Amino acid sequence: MKEKKISEHNASFWDNEANSESPWSQPVSTEIITSAKSGNWAIHVTKKKLPEGWLPKNINSKDILCLASAGGQQAPVLAAAGANVTVFDISEQQLEQDKLVAKRDDLSLKTIQGDMNNLACLSNDSFDFIVHPISNIYAPDLTPVWNECYRVLRKNGVLISSFYNPVLFIFEKNKSLDEKGLLKPVHNIPYSDLTSLDKGKLQNKIDKGEPLCFGHSLTEQIQGQIKAGFVLAGFYEDNHPSPRFLIEGYMPTMIATRAIKI
Repeated sequence: MKEKKISEHNASFWDNEANSESPWSQPVSTEIITSAKSGNWAIHVTKKKLPEGWLPKNINSKDILCLASAGGQQAPVLAAAGANVTVFDISEQQLEQDKLVAKRDDLSLKTIQGDMNNLACLSNDSFDFIVHPISNIYAPDLTPVWNECYRVLRKNGVLISSFYNPVLFIFEKNKSLDEKGLLKPVHNIPYSDLTSLDKGKLQNKIDKGEPLCFGHSLTEQIQGQIKAGFVLAGFYEDNHPSPRFLIEGYMPTMIATRAIKI
């Protein structure tokens, strides 16, 4: 399947998620926005709040790109705190959630529909921060994502990203094994729905409208940022907010990094 078709398929999934008000598509409340306007704000890229110091408390007039981050959650809070926010996402309906909050709570933010691996519509050195929460699971290749992030950030700009520990993709999804407390490794890392699943399972996933996913190695995730030119300045692990797999009961499966363009 060509990359454009993958993006279109995943965009359709997220449009449906937004329309059905899934947890990742539920906009923040007016109360949260009101608090952010008064200077009391926080955002999440994993279950817990972003660690202190990962973003400055005063972000007034800072230019922030929320990359593949629509859904009315991070971007409106940052805009309410005074930042100049651009939301870039593949799903038009997810972007509508950000527009909804902006209209409801009198916020100014910009939305752009597009693929995270091509930010050609954005100028070089145009942002102070990028917030890129759990979303590169939908990108077949991370190299253009990290390279584009580096390009659009200004010198000393900060990239905050989160992603899954690839161990999550190794094991067979089997309810009967889970009930017995058994983990059966069946997939190699890096993982790809396109090549790791047999044709029948892949077609079934496509027919059900489920997103196509890619379990990137830690080398692709972390060394990939370094190769793009970033210096890693922060790292933490976290638990998934709604665990679905047996392995999540034994280890944190979410990772966040803070990287700087020197």
